[in-house]
Amino acid sequence: MMDFDFGFEAKLEEIEVKRAKRFERLWQVGEGGSISYTKLKGDVLYFGAADSYFYAVGIKTGKELWRFKAGGIITGRAEIADERIFFTTFDKTLHALDITTGKEIWRFRSQGMMFDGPTYSEGFLVIGTKGGFVHAVDAATGREIWSFRTGDDILSASTIHEGRVFIGSADSYFYCIDLLSGKEVWRFKTGDLIHNDIQCPISGNMIFFSSFDNFMYCLDWKNGNELWRFKTGKYGMSEPPLLYKDVLYQGTRDGILFAISTEGREVWRFTTGKTLTGPSIFRDRIYFGSEDGYLRCIDTDGKEIWRFAIDGIMWDIPSMYENKIIFGTFNCRAYALDADTGEELWNFTTSNPNPSPVPPPLDSFEAEVRKSMDNFETGSGQENNRYSGAGETINLSDYRDKSEYVTKSEYTHKSEYTTDFVILDERLLASSRHHERTFTCELVRLHGTCTHCTGCAYVFEGAINFEVNEWTSVLMDSMASQPRQIILK
Repeated sequence: MMDFDFGFEAKLEEIEVKRAKRFERLWQVGEGGSISYTKLKGDVLYFGAADSYFYAVGIKTGKELWRFKAGGIITGRAEIADERIFFTTFDKTLHALDITTGKEIWRFRSQGMMFDGPTYSEGFLVIGTKGGFVHAVDAATGREIWSFRTGDDILSASTIHEGRVFIGSADSYFYCIDLLSGKEVWRFKTGDLIHNDIQCPISGNMIFFSSFDNFMYCLDWKNGNELWRFKTGKYGMSEPPLLYKDVLYQGTRDGILFAISTEGREVWRFTTGKTLTGPSIFRDRIYFGSEDGYLRCIDTDGKEIWRFAIDGIMWDIPSMYENKIIFGTFNCRAYALDADTGEELWNFTTSNPNPSPVPPPLDSFEAEVRKSMDNFETGSGQENNRYSGAGETINLSDYRDKSEYVTKSEYTHKSEYTTDFVILDERLLASSRHHERTFTCELVRLHGTCTHCTGCAYVFEGAINFEVNEWTSVLMDSMASQPRQIILK
């Protein structure tokens, strides 16, 4: 539980979340044994890890087949073509290995670190780098064919379709580049950086991708014209949507999985409370991970079937092999689960059992809360007018969350994360509309327990205790004397 003394009822009129500094989280993954992404081919799982090894593990047994020592941290998903496997590293190297033996065939030195893995098409490998370069490399020889410079870091995998390369950049543009020549065909401007870890889905003339500006976009891939956009949460998205049976499934960094029609209309949403990975769908079941420490299985109506505790965060997108769900996690393990029940079948641990350090997912954002205090109530009902006057700014970045993470359902999970920022979620506010969007309702003010607001449990005894739910972690300080603007980090 978290204890905070307000001293009055704080009406919220506006909440604005924005990115306050460069998003460097991906480049700050530290050494350890964490697995970011895996690649399944036949009955073998291939993946790199933050211990700088690239592994091949048998799916049926969970036993190592071979490993290759690279020169830097490996985060991106590998690409497979022509009996070779290709992957990138933080030491600016693209490697090509024999898929059977793990022996190196060639390596290519890029102009920057690489977070995401390469994409293969027609003998080309396309990669993006920190510093904004897009390289096309001959998959047979490792020679560079062309390079293209964007305006900022590349945090996205490329998508190749009908001789065109589509890739987003931290300069906020989504680029279309000719595969053969490396010349720009068109570019589309979004409102913030683009970070799409996997390839974007294409259907007919439509290509779908997401941005940190909180919109999922649908463009005509032939000319770059926008067809529609869909607004999601407040903290951006790290994956493009998954397209399945004419429905787009989009996870967000707010912890929401949206189901959206290909016309841009919401079908349903499912909330976890922490940043989501991209989903996979097998036999009409949706599997996805979250930074709340669970892999979930839900149906295509958004109803949860089971969840599996992974003791850490997860970025990987699950794969399936003979009714096994296969994925890697930041707790340095790759897992195989029964797809129907979520029962663990085996796990494999990398050479370093220590999870890699990584900054908090929302570290680059801050939320500004503007409040009107003209007609609030104090606990005693006296001296209300003494709070009128000029605004003040309070920085709450030093407060820490001491509470327990509680989900909507019967599951509970104690979070391993320290919250050094504040999230005020509009859904929490909406749940208190009958209290006129106030944090302390009448029953709370009268030293009672709020039984009206969905998802809250407040007790008032000189201080207010907030029980953290799956929507939000709420941190407030004691407000004593005048209207204030609160900056949450």
